[in-house]
Amino acid sequence: MADLRALPSVDQLLKEKQVVDLISEFGKSATTSAVRECLEKYRQKMINGQVGGGRTELIGSISRMLKEWFAPTLRPVINATGVILHTNLGRAPLSGDAIEAMREACEFYSTLEYDLAQGQRGSRSIHTEDLIKRITHAEAALVVNNNAAALLLILSALAKRKRVIVSRTQLIEIGGSFRIPDIMAQSGCRLVEVGATNQVHAEDYRRELETGAAAVLHAHHSNFKMVGFASEPTLPELSQITRLYSTLLIEDLGSGALIDTEQFGLAHEITIQEAVDSGADLVCFSGDKLLGGPQAGIIIGKKSLIDQIKKHPLARAFRADKICLAGLSATLQHYIRGEAEKEIPIWKMIARSKEAIRTQVEAWIGELGTGAMMQSQSAIGGGSLPGESIPTCLLAIEVDSPNQFLKRLRQLDIPVIARIENERVVFDPRTVIEAQNSVFVSQIKSLVGQKGK
Repeated sequence: MADLRALPSVDQLLKEKQVVDLISEFGKSATTSAVRECLEKYRQKMINGQVGGGRTELIGSISRMLKEWFAPTLRPVINATGVILHTNLGRAPLSGDAIEAMREACEFYSTLEYDLAQGQRGSRSIHTEDLIKRITHAEAALVVNNNAAALLLILSALAKRKRVIVSRTQLIEIGGSFRIPDIMAQSGCRLVEVGATNQVHAEDYRRELETGAAAVLHAHHSNFKMVGFASEPTLPELSQITRLYSTLLIEDLGSGALIDTEQFGLAHEITIQEAVDSGADLVCFSGDKLLGGPQAGIIIGKKSLIDQIKKHPLARAFRADKICLAGLSATLQHYIRGEAEKEIPIWKMIARSKEAIRTQVEAWIGELGTGAMMQSQSAIGGGSLPGESIPTCLLAIEVDSPNQFLKRLRQLDIPVIARIENERVVFDPRTVIEAQNSVFVSQIKSLVGQKGK
């Protein structure tokens, strides 16, 4: 039978030098909790006859427990996958101006809801609304915390218990099991499906509009393409139809591009400006996808409708905070200055030439002393431009176990996220942030000598 009296007390352990050092690092409350928890686990081990290495092992357990408790789960990584808007890796990295604006909003008090001229309470919507209106040509705008919230707010404010018509080709599901029908059900509107899963005609809409509807919802396909025997009315065609029946036309753009993607050799992605000019009464889109800003949902359109939406109770529940508004404002200013391709990271990545990427791969090979160049494609990601990609060059490294090597990459101080292509581990320079390049090279260099292990 183990002698439990040999176990040190909590007070005795707290006086040990190594534990005193832990108190300095992690605080007395957390350290005391860890001491108690480890003592209890050690007591159970002794009762079960699994006596370990004594006090040294016990203090080591306390140290490991505290480090696990305080280890951040939201960590910076190096994205070498070539997926520009990588949803799992945080989507769009921000420009330096956006980061600085967000830092100032965090560090100091601000005019979030304060009118300096009047010396009284103001509105947080002014910080982005004029910028959005200037860029998109819309009458009014509202920023909420993401695009799902934007769509839910629109439908809740304008179509509760009313019919909303949606094409069957657009009853989409995107990442995280987000489904258009579920959002519509939550809003309280009545979903009316039209057409078939591959063919929808203008007459399908007209037939349902004859019996009345609050709105027609036109949803971006997001992460899939309709090919083969498939068609649906365009947004301008829907605009003509809804005007005849005095019905609202709501466009859920999803990604929200402000720049024509064709200039980069990609398929045309309807821009926010085109959606407004096509006659949509309301348009909603994300801030952290092709716009290249922080997570946000942006609603633009007719002022009378935006005013109604602003008064809905959910508008307060979904409102954007000061950090988002600061970052979004700075991002929008890049567009107004005509510098998006130079300052916004995702557009810099999209615009980067294959020749520049080839030069980067050659430099990597020279510094690492190993690897080969491979031709491939970079993906846009984030539910934007499905099936579209940009020619790129990859650094390819042959290893005995590619999956094991990927695991080792994820265990680095700054984890590197890569992929496997043709049974080799590959790295795409297009998505490696310039400021992380030297760290990337030094970390990969530390592993290549162990690549066969």
